[in-house]
Amino acid sequence: MKLFINPGHLCGHLNPELQGHFSEHLGRCIYEGLYVGEDNKDIPNVNGMRSDVVEALRNIKIPVLRWPGGCFADEYHWKDGIGPKDKRKKMINTHWGGVVEDNSFGTHEFMELCRQLGCKAYVNGNVGSGTVQEMSEWVEYMTMEGVSPMADMRKANGHEEPWRVDYFGVGNENWGCGGNMTPEYYGNLYRRYQTYVRNYDPKKPIFKIACGSNADDYEWTDVVLKTCFKSPEQFHGFMDGISLHYYTVPDTWETKGGAVEFDEKFWYKTLKKTLFMDELISRQKAIMEKYDKKNKVALIVDEWGTWYDVEKGTNPGFLYQQNTIRDALVAGINLNIFNKHCDRVKMANIAQLVNVLQSVILTEGEKMIKTPTYHVFDMYKHHQDAELVESYVENETIGTEDDKVPALHESVSLGKDGKLHITLCNLSAEKDYEIESIITDKQVRSVSAEIVGGDMHDHNTFDDPEKVTKKVFEGAKADGSKVSFTIPKCSVMHLAVEI
Repeated sequence: MKLFINPGHLCGHLNPELQGHFSEHLGRCIYEGLYVGEDNKDIPNVNGMRSDVVEALRNIKIPVLRWPGGCFADEYHWKDGIGPKDKRKKMINTHWGGVVEDNSFGTHEFMELCRQLGCKAYVNGNVGSGTVQEMSEWVEYMTMEGVSPMADMRKANGHEEPWRVDYFGVGNENWGCGGNMTPEYYGNLYRRYQTYVRNYDPKKPIFKIACGSNADDYEWTDVVLKTCFKSPEQFHGFMDGISLHYYTVPDTWETKGGAVEFDEKFWYKTLKKTLFMDELISRQKAIMEKYDKKNKVALIVDEWGTWYDVEKGTNPGFLYQQNTIRDALVAGINLNIFNKHCDRVKMANIAQLVNVLQSVILTEGEKMIKTPTYHVFDMYKHHQDAELVESYVENETIGTEDDKVPALHESVSLGKDGKLHITLCNLSAEKDYEIESIITDKQVRSVSAEIVGGDMHDHNTFDDPEKVTKKVFEGAKADGSKVSFTIPKCSVMHLAVEI
């Protein structure tokens, strides 16, 4: 197989936020996963945030974190999560497991977590059960520097300076758990609510995100945009981005299958479903082009990842699942797709950060493991803030009779370090491929490589936390303008090429 790379043709900028993450008040994501409490003596923490988790996330250069949901966002009332913890209002988390939410992790704690991670803050507001006033006051509480009722309240609660809110979502999944709205109704609500997401610091404007469609509900996208645009030539300026949610569900929502127990048929089903992300984005972009010819509005894929049956013996509402080499391939394919669509896709957030769905980290008490998905993010971080390079890989079609996929999937960037960064996925469950990479008009000075791979079922456990890791790959050889290597089955590879 040949991989053609043309460093002379740069195709767009890769925002670091394409490798963003998502944390919801769901299961053990926030509590136990990220936050263990300031008084916890058993698990090392800084201001309640798990030190091991924070260190691991800083290593993959987490660029942005979305919070508090998800479906939870549209039943979350922010004033319940501020002030003395013993006086914070408790509630039942009706969406996720029916457990008590004590609101000990709120606005101050989230901003402290973002500070420790060194990442941007993406806050999701409540349209489904909240008021315009509530959303307006939350933005004021977080970002107002001067004298105001909400700024004074923040200061009284111990934070003198305002925070930076980089992104603000006006509602979440308002076609479903966020209110079961019609697109016309939500579009008009969005126009109203976003008016009060004010920029109290004009030098730090908030990037406002509208609720977009559920997967291929293209009508939702079309109607919401139509409601918020006078015409393709007259942009209201109401939104900076519109979201898209798509989960890789191998079969149906009723028969999702297990995270670890699956056969070759479900391997290819899963990868085929993952590749549908490319068509989804392409069609969403075509709709956006009708109303936004100047490319002012970004597509924000702020929920993506695998969704399987929960692990046996766990609360079905906690969405806890294991993470195998199959998930590593899903992550690599999606991140390549986002790279290829960087002209419109400016942020993407995998669901979710810890202990929920396709997590990069799993915890159990004081123990922590990094999943295969984590190690893919660790390799792909070299794409952050880089320039997309034109590339094309020769391919063959593989898979089962009903589920065919390309054998290989790639993206290439030119990093700020001056190196070409190639990420390549081998989707085959059984075949290795010899690759000859041809780099146009350049001589290769050196090449290094790393790989995540193994058997399709391989995964890390608390008894065997290093079963799947990122490993140095020694098989890449440079010769003139070419780099040759063999990519093993069921693997994701990163090559750094000095030219």
